[in-house]
Amino acid sequence: MTSFICAACGTQYPPSDAPPSVCRVCTDERQFVPASGQSWTTLEGMRKAYSNKFRRLAPGLTTIETTPAFGIGQRAFLVRTPAGNVLWECIALIDDATVDVLNGLGGVKAIAISHPHYYTTMVEWSRALGNVPIYLHGDDRQWVMRTDTAVQLWEGDTKPIGPGLTLVRLGGHFDGGTVLHWADWNQGRGVLLSGDILQVVPSGHVSFMWSYPNLLPLSAAKVQRMAQILEPFAFDAVYGSFSGRGQIDANGKQVVAGSVARYIARLRDE
Repeated sequence: MTSFICAACGTQYPPSDAPPSVCRVCTDERQFVPASGQSWTTLEGMRKAYSNKFRRLAPGLTTIETTPAFGIGQRAFLVRTPAGNVLWECIALIDDATVDVLNGLGGVKAIAISHPHYYTTMVEWSRALGNVPIYLHGDDRQWVMRTDTAVQLWEGDTKPIGPGLTLVRLGGHFDGGTVLHWADWNQGRGVLLSGDILQVVPSGHVSFMWSYPNLLPLSAAKVQRMAQILEPFAFDAVYGSFSGRGQIDANGKQVVAGSVARYIARLRDE
């Protein structure tokens, strides 16, 4: 049997004799089924047509992207800390070359993912990296299409996963929408890896949506609550899920606060 992968979003399903009739992630209004229809691939097929590239983004942060672009086109981050490395986010392609590079950079002790659009082939990544734990928020348990003992569902608004590393559930885009805060990054400046829970936009601000492809916004009350949960955390930089769409290299906390105010003002037509 084969674990089929949705070509539109990268989600991998449990082994089966034939592809699923639909991708549950794509039929949700926060994603979409392409006009050409639902199509499927496999890891074996991907390994013949795609490869991953690594790039140093900033001190302690290395991005991993698939080329040519596949699915949603997000990047993953290798977060390199003195206490061990964490893989933030997941992409669909995992191959021997990727594992060799990651092991050469010190290995990976855990995987953490912001929301269901990036779960992709997380079980394959965990197994390839030594059966490391995968931290997902329990509020998104219904979107775990391929279960495994490595998947660890957590509850509440915060979960420490290492010295200075904290998962922060903000909600918004998904109920369990999570960001990763690294307090000790770059001599204590602090960094927020925001997924698209806080979407970094080309102007150097962040924005918020319930559905990005269908342009369905979040309410002012939900965005205000997200800001309140994030308030105790200090950070100077913010890096989102997509390269080439702008990034926030300094004054990140102030930029996020200003972005929240701007967003709420527009909803209220102020």
